[in-house]
Amino acid sequence: KVEEVLTDGRRIITFRNGTKKEISADKRMTTISFFNGDVKKIMPDQRVMYYYADAQTTHTAYPDGLEVLQFPNNQIEKHYPDGTQEIVFPDHTVKCLYSDGFKETFFPDGTVVKVEKNGDKTVVFSNGQKEVHTAQFKRREYPDGTVKTVYCNGRQETKYSTGRVRIKDEEGNIILDKK
Repeated sequence: KVEEVLTDGRRIITFRNGTKKEISADKRMTTISFFNGDVKKIMPDQRVMYYYADAQTTHTAYPDGLEVLQFPNNQIEKHYPDGTQEIVFPDHTVKCLYSDGFKETFFPDGTVVKVEKNGDKTVVFSNGQKEVHTAQFKRREYPDGTVKTVYCNGRQETKYSTGRVRIKDEEGNIILDKK
């Protein structure tokens, strides 16, 4: 290895394989430029930033345990110490994955999808409608109070805001229509 001390106090160490390590004059910042194009920076605030040249991806690790990945397509992932992950997609959709298995996705149009650990899903649309999906049924709730449920066996039940109830069997035949 070759070590240079510059007049401004910086030190540059060059290794045989082409890797260079630069240490700031105050020794608070270190930059390592690897032979493959990767760059690792250790910042004065103890952040460690690593740029993967091949993947064009930056990984920043913070002293408190937060890790942030930035991808070339502008996707950003945050990994929190408690196991929570937040992913911001290029279209501004945000997906949150919690350590207990719960998932939430926020779409740019205002739609929110929540998925429980057991697989139950709730979709709240920007128009006020809401859908609930479970292993037993799928239900759509409308802003006027109407609720339509389709059960796993194909039976359909619609409860209107007027109090009317209509039930269809699995073939679509009306078996009850109470007004």
